[in-house]
Amino acid sequence: MKDRLVILKLGGSAITRKDKALTARIGVIKRLAREIARAKVAPLIIIHGGGSFGHPAAEKYKLTSGLNDPSQLIGFAETHEAMVSLNRLVVNALIENGVPAFGMPPSSFMLMKQGKVQILGMKTLEEAIKNGLVPILYGDVAFDFDKGFNILSGDKIASFLAEKFNARRIVMAVDVDGVFTDDPKIAPSVELIPEVTLSEIGGLRAKIGGSRGSDVTGGMFGKISELADPVEHGIEALIVNALKPDNIYKALRGEEVIGTKVTNK
Repeated sequence: MKDRLVILKLGGSAITRKDKALTARIGVIKRLAREIARAKVAPLIIIHGGGSFGHPAAEKYKLTSGLNDPSQLIGFAETHEAMVSLNRLVVNALIENGVPAFGMPPSSFMLMKQGKVQILGMKTLEEAIKNGLVPILYGDVAFDFDKGFNILSGDKIASFLAEKFNARRIVMAVDVDGVFTDDPKIAPSVELIPEVTLSEIGGLRAKIGGSRGSDVTGGMFGKISELADPVEHGIEALIVNALKPDNIYKALRGEEVIGTKVTNK
């Protein structure tokens, strides 16, 4: 690949209303599609989370524990179909803005073992990108050699693909300005942490906690943890607020933007 890839992860908390099942933030999705189109970054892979589409059924049927009972199979099917529905909204918004978006279900070309990606059909993604398409992946349920199936989070996909493609940058788009000294949604006075080093990640868990509402993929600490390996391999990583206009445009372009950088120091 001539130019190094950029990976954009759109958090489920930013593009859906996590307190209301199967409810997308349509206005946010459409604005983000306009910003992505205007940024004109290529090659680009976009991955989105599940929010109120994927998490409720995954939690209800305990899909993170793997296949333990046949009753979970309907939960597997429901979760996947909910994510396909959300993916369609994202893809259509991008197409309307002239982005050649191509929805790709990760479960069709990624296999796991004990919760970690074991097999990836790289050729499928490579051909899509080579032909000028923008793959739109998403957090999904996927088959696991040991557990039957498991949750394949969008954060995990972003981290894994960043290393495989030697990406230039990962942009994590969330619903807050970055990483704070405490949960900014519930704490009265918090401070934004503009930079987090790899050596500081372990000590962050107690400070930042997880996410509010239903989340089976680890919350903010999970995002930071997933970024550790790519950052260690020299890939830029930035967490920014997708709910603020032009943040994603600036982050994709490599311009200065309020957020949290994860660095290898």
